[in-house]
Amino acid sequence: MMMETMPPSLQKQVSVMSMNLSAKLDELQRGDRHLETTVALCEIRSQLQELTKSVESCQSEVSEVKRDMVAIKHELDTVQQVKEEIEELREYVDRLEEHTHRRKLRLLEQVCSLNYLPCCTSNEFKIFKANRIVFFLHFIYSFIQGLTFFLTYSIFSAVLGMLQFGYNTGVINAPEKNIENFMKDVYKDRYGEDISEEFIQQLYSVAVSIFAIGGMLGGFSGGWMANRFGRKGGLLLNNVLGISGACLMGFTKVSHSYEMLFLGRFIIGVNCGLNTSLVPMYISEIAPLNLRGGLGTVNQLAVTVGLLLSQVLGIEQILGTNEGWPILLGLAICPAILQLILLPVCPESPRYLLITKQWEEEARKALRRLRASSSVEEDIEEMRAEERAQQAESHISTMELICSPTLRPPLIIGIVMQLSQQFSGINAVFYYSTSLFVSSGLSDESAKFATIGIGAIMEFFGYVQEMIDWMSYLSVVSTLGFVVFFAVGPGSIPWMITAELFSQGPRPSAMAIAVLVNWMANFVVGIGFPSMKTTLENYTFLPFSVFLAIFWIFTYKKVPETKNKTFEEILALFRHNNGSLEPQSMNSGIERAALMVSEEKNDSRKNI
Repeated sequence: MMMETMPPSLQKQVSVMSMNLSAKLDELQRGDRHLETTVALCEIRSQLQELTKSVESCQSEVSEVKRDMVAIKHELDTVQQVKEEIEELREYVDRLEEHTHRRKLRLLEQVCSLNYLPCCTSNEFKIFKANRIVFFLHFIYSFIQGLTFFLTYSIFSAVLGMLQFGYNTGVINAPEKNIENFMKDVYKDRYGEDISEEFIQQLYSVAVSIFAIGGMLGGFSGGWMANRFGRKGGLLLNNVLGISGACLMGFTKVSHSYEMLFLGRFIIGVNCGLNTSLVPMYISEIAPLNLRGGLGTVNQLAVTVGLLLSQVLGIEQILGTNEGWPILLGLAICPAILQLILLPVCPESPRYLLITKQWEEEARKALRRLRASSSVEEDIEEMRAEERAQQAESHISTMELICSPTLRPPLIIGIVMQLSQQFSGINAVFYYSTSLFVSSGLSDESAKFATIGIGAIMEFFGYVQEMIDWMSYLSVVSTLGFVVFFAVGPGSIPWMITAELFSQGPRPSAMAIAVLVNWMANFVVGIGFPSMKTTLENYTFLPFSVFLAIFWIFTYKKVPETKNKTFEEILALFRHNNGSLEPQSMNSGIERAALMVSEEKNDSRKNI
């Protein structure tokens, strides 16, 4: 077997040496020559050593040949992989060119439908491209045209969940003193002694922060619930938690148990955590491409309305009293019941029906209702393209998402955006603004009215200006300005950016991770702010300012533009970037590739 693997020259050499050895042995046996046995054996030993060296040399040569063959195979595999990536990129460029062409045609049709363009030839269209007024009118026209009645109804029904989140975030703020008095009474009745101020503040911090603990659990479960029951189905089931938590909080005083308040806040936190995961996912999947970014801000609008409503109802003239605060907390049942009534009429997410469940006809029916049109092929084709691009990731788990080099960069961006929302310090304002304003010089009643101003973002200082000095006035104005800038930036963007950065397969897991991080940061701010306030005093918000500066730089450098891009196009920004957080460079590379392929096609057409 060894002889067959040797080179021919080496085989011949070994054969000759073997024949020589046989001859020597024959001579010894016959005794034809009178040589001493010792000399003959030495010669035999020498030739055996040479034979051994030749065999070792042969084995070394065979090993080198094997290494060369392995290296060649590796290079062939690399070439094949590069070829497949080139083919994948070419297919993507073809689809991108097709989508772009379709969008241009639709844009031309919409612009030509306006009375401002009597003609719509290609040259005239190019002339009118520079007219900003026409394109502003086109934007208004396309927005109104895409926002159908049923789409508006579905979005309103869904964002009741975000209103629930906003209401329960702000409702604990205004009745702080009333809740603390209730806890003091319960403690004295149980143990026959007064509770210390430090311990009552700790109990109140638990009531505030346990809401965030429930939010962590709910947010992390959102992806599982979205895949198991659907986006709409998950929202419907979630209302059971909302009703249960509201009832527990509403009957806290009747039961004479602050533990029931903690439990109710925890359950309503789970409800709100699920809402923060399911609602943005549902809205991003039912919204048309050109309205997706604009409709994303509806989430923050609903949160703000919920905050304002809780703060208005929390003043002493309405429900901010020792008798009324349980009703104030129990009113969280209203958004849950209203959503439970309205949502069954809404369709399930067409993307969930087509990509996850493979129910194409049901997806078509849902799209026809949402678009108020039978022409839904463009949306169907976009979903199919997304499905083709994500077939390998159709059921991606959380660990697979974290370990994926392609999906890790958008996941990091989504997580940092969620951290930017919470570490801006906004929930410190929402949770503790009343006590903050009291410490800055306002009376209890004025502090509650200033808190309403935070929710409403308007100036009404004529009532309180007579009772506060200029430093207190500056404190209120600064807080209102802080909330204004939060609302147009970190307030609305993080809820939608995560849903936009991921396609159908990894989106639920990505939303679950991002929302979990959001609620964890929420908990850290809620539980840690009283200690920060005691330690840092007038410099309490300085750490938040440092965080905001860091997040601003990250957003400017790393976050890609998602406006008017399909989910597949957004994913392509990261697909071939080997885990880099520089999507812009990838985008330019794809555009250059698209331009090259387009030029090749144009050249081939000219040759024809």
